[in-house]
Amino acid sequence: MNKNLPKIKTARKTEQKLEQMSPFELKNNLIDLASHHNNKGSHTMLNAGRGNPNWIATIPREAFFLLGKFGLEECRRAMNYKEGLAGIPQQKGIAKRFDHFLIENKMAPGAGLLTELLSYGLKTHRFDPDAFVHELAEGVIGDQYPVPDRMLKYPEAIVHDYLVQEMCSNKPPKGKYDIFATEGGTAAMCYIFDSLMQNFLIKRGDKVAIFVPTFTPYIEIPELDRFNFKVTLIQASGVNKDGMHNWEYPDKELDKLKNPQIKVAYLVNPSNPPSVALSTVERKKIIDIIKKDNPNLMFITDDVYGTFVNGFRSLMAEIPHNTLGVYSFSKYFGCTGWRIGVIALHEKNIYDKLIHELPENKKTALHKRYHSIHLHPEQLKFIDRMVADSRSVALNHTAGLSLPQQIQMMLFASFALFDKTNAYKQLTCTIVQRRLNLLFEGMGFTLKPDPNRAGYYSELDIMLWAQKNHGSDFARYLKDNYEPVDVLFRLAEICSVVLLNGGGFDGPEWSIRVSLANLTDESYTAIAKGIVLIISEYVEDWKRQLKGVRK
Repeated sequence: MNKNLPKIKTARKTEQKLEQMSPFELKNNLIDLASHHNNKGSHTMLNAGRGNPNWIATIPREAFFLLGKFGLEECRRAMNYKEGLAGIPQQKGIAKRFDHFLIENKMAPGAGLLTELLSYGLKTHRFDPDAFVHELAEGVIGDQYPVPDRMLKYPEAIVHDYLVQEMCSNKPPKGKYDIFATEGGTAAMCYIFDSLMQNFLIKRGDKVAIFVPTFTPYIEIPELDRFNFKVTLIQASGVNKDGMHNWEYPDKELDKLKNPQIKVAYLVNPSNPPSVALSTVERKKIIDIIKKDNPNLMFITDDVYGTFVNGFRSLMAEIPHNTLGVYSFSKYFGCTGWRIGVIALHEKNIYDKLIHELPENKKTALHKRYHSIHLHPEQLKFIDRMVADSRSVALNHTAGLSLPQQIQMMLFASFALFDKTNAYKQLTCTIVQRRLNLLFEGMGFTLKPDPNRAGYYSELDIMLWAQKNHGSDFARYLKDNYEPVDVLFRLAEICSVVLLNGGGFDGPEWSIRVSLANLTDESYTAIAKGIVLIISEYVEDWKRQLKGVRK
């Protein structure tokens, strides 16, 4: 490492070792460095390494707590002891009692949303009033096992409407989606891959395609010994006319999906970290490939950031029969701690079709696996097999997401459904876009508009920036003398700024990921200044070396 630059504690050999770690594990080392520098009082630590937003949706939470009050009243109405023991909600007449409760509490925070929810359920879906309100009361109290285990009846219908609005831009395909409520998007991915294996839809050593850059664990899953998949990377290697990344997938990359040996393809859409949604052209290309070249290709799409793109359309809307849609409520509503997400699968899908076409010996094995929970296991839908597999089949009777989680999920969905002006959506989008612009302006760039850009993260290619601003000689000097993560260690130790390495997401080796969701606006100006400072020090050191050579 060049001695003219400020010395840092982390040697290049150590950096090389740490570079092999997942970005989320490397982050802990960076936080330690930044915290040490922060303790000296020269900077406040700015951790933009993780995507937990610094906002929450208040109204759905107010509705949850108010509903909890009603639920407790219903429990005490059934049985009430001073020792702190109560009964459970009773269904008969509960809708009228809820209506009266809402009138009495009409000025309470959250009452408006609950009133709209009740009206929406009864008028739009024609729910049975007592059954609907009873499920709300039992759900918020959490006194029963989840029944149905895949998802409660009424929350499923309302979350379905939300997915149609946000993932299908209110233009869904014919038919409906079956929904499995899960402990966030990460649990959903675990359940999907487990059931794909258990049901012989994919086997160890099969070929899969991954759209990259992407969320690091999705890259690491195929490497696990249990799967040992052969991976084809679909690279977002597109650039614009200025030579800058636009994070699009060129035709030559998408054409890789034509290979019928590729069984599964999965992506994050909008991407993480580039934070760009598939364009109309890209979606049409994928649809064409599936129709003409690889009709049995199983797609898994994680659309957690879709709500940050106006008019977003998921592949679950475009190729519903091939797609398992995964959605987490965590980022949009600021509820990562609630651990709530869903898997959505169209009622007519290739997963069920492929299971039906399995050879007899495999059908026999699956009959044995699921016979304890179904009289005719061959009729069991793939999505219901996922529910059973999530509890090792034998514990299927206790499967399902906790009832309070499902009720809060439904309230988040309802809040978005009833927001006819999209005020909340526009606000969240404005927040991340404003921070993104501050980051780029602080680095001396003007960000061009892109309707497909979510802006939840940004991936900055330091090497590309170095080459465009200082030429190929400087870029070569940087590459020859430093490790890609050196920028991150210097930012942490010198500026108390924590970012993640983009190479760990299978992005450009010298790229860095910035989360635009979890810090104040002014923090991104400070982060930009830190990046500019670190790069300028590399440049000054390079110039000093050049002068020394010339002498």
